[in-house]
Amino acid sequence: MYLKIKKSSMVKVGIIGGSGLDDPQIIKDATETHADTPYGKPASPLTIGKINGTDVVLIGRHGRRHEYGPSEVNYRANVYALKQQGVTHILATTACGSLREEIGRGHFVIIDQFIDFTKNRKNTYHDSFENGIAHAAMAEPFDCFLREALYNTAKEAGYPVHKTGTVITIEGPRFSTIAGSKMFRMWGADIINMSIATEASLANELKIPYAAIAMSTDYDCWKKDEKPVSWEEILKVFHKNADNVKNILINVLLKIK
Repeated sequence: MYLKIKKSSMVKVGIIGGSGLDDPQIIKDATETHADTPYGKPASPLTIGKINGTDVVLIGRHGRRHEYGPSEVNYRANVYALKQQGVTHILATTACGSLREEIGRGHFVIIDQFIDFTKNRKNTYHDSFENGIAHAAMAEPFDCFLREALYNTAKEAGYPVHKTGTVITIEGPRFSTIAGSKMFRMWGADIINMSIATEASLANELKIPYAAIAMSTDYDCWKKDEKPVSWEEILKVFHKNADNVKNILINVLLKIK
């Protein structure tokens, strides 16, 4: 059983918006700032303001126009820019493919584990041990307090939501082969995407509590009675359910402020 989230007047929540889920209109009294970090510039300007009275900092993972592909995103700069703003928690949103029959289109998954299948990314702040050995613990990469808050908020809103799920993060931008999709299912993955493992690793290295809510938009390509995933189909499901994700983000903050 999870403990209740501790309330604090010092809470500031970083929100990493995935594809189309980075709408600055949900923020009141918004201001914009261009960040710079030791790891370069983040993908988008930071939008700073309040949601339901809670201080928030919003960043678009892929840029405002989705101009950065999943392996082009400067994840280190994105997460570090939030740290520079003093965020105490990070909530991330992402679209994903379902690797399980029971996770239907439009369902939400509160991720609790990841498998990292990326190959060409900077996924650590510890490129060198020159200043000391650094091995980050990663057994439980998603914060249980934030996960509980996301799950309860989605459940209260009546949305189909799964309390746990393992995501496998692939390099992209291509989608899976049928053989790959079947292999990921055998490995125990429940959903598939191209970003979350990288982000979760970095947030954990910075010791910032991190949680992600994934929206299932397709069945990848393992399911024989379904057409293989396409970007056009993803967008159809995404646009139909994007307001639900925003509603969850707006209301979950009442549980963590």
